[in-house]
Amino acid sequence: MSKRLFDIVAAACGLLLLAPVMAIIAWQTGRRLGSPVLFRQWRPGRNGVPFEIIKFRTMRDAVDARGEPLPDGERMTPFGSFLRASSLDELPELWNVLRGDMSLVGPRPLLMEYLPLYSQEQFRRHSVRPGVTGWAQVNGRNALSWEEKFHLDVWYVDHQSFWLDLKILGLTLHKVLAREGISAQGEATMPKFTGSK
Repeated sequence: MSKRLFDIVAAACGLLLLAPVMAIIAWQTGRRLGSPVLFRQWRPGRNGVPFEIIKFRTMRDAVDARGEPLPDGERMTPFGSFLRASSLDELPELWNVLRGDMSLVGPRPLLMEYLPLYSQEQFRRHSVRPGVTGWAQVNGRNALSWEEKFHLDVWYVDHQSFWLDLKILGLTLHKVLAREGISAQGEATMPKFTGSK
């Protein structure tokens, strides 16, 4: 089975089977965090082409006196932390997979502002569709440094296979249940990438 066909079948089945769970999360998100329930943001896809990622919202719209958003740690709520720790906030990305923006497995799509900061080698992570989960996510997730993450992403690009994808999906389930590597030390998620040293 081709990678794209597997993505389509798995994402479609996932959306159907998880629809009741997603409906409950949407209701709770609206009740606890308000509208909008979904978080949308432009991210770089394959070859750096932008697409709009869809996730469940996990943070409050809190700003400082200048109208700037407060740091992630101050905007994150216990409910949002639970969604991130359990990776339930990622479920709407199955729609991105179905549309062809993403794959189930691949390097995680990061921020558009990071594109000019990558080295030529690091940019190779964009040679494939970004994934809901990836090799870096099952080998440390946000507990890794940016350089370690990018090294693992490029390793995946060079070694990708159907069987490796199945292995990563199985390891992802284990990591989610164990709630490992959710955030970097002292951060709500990860510090911003400012370029390699």
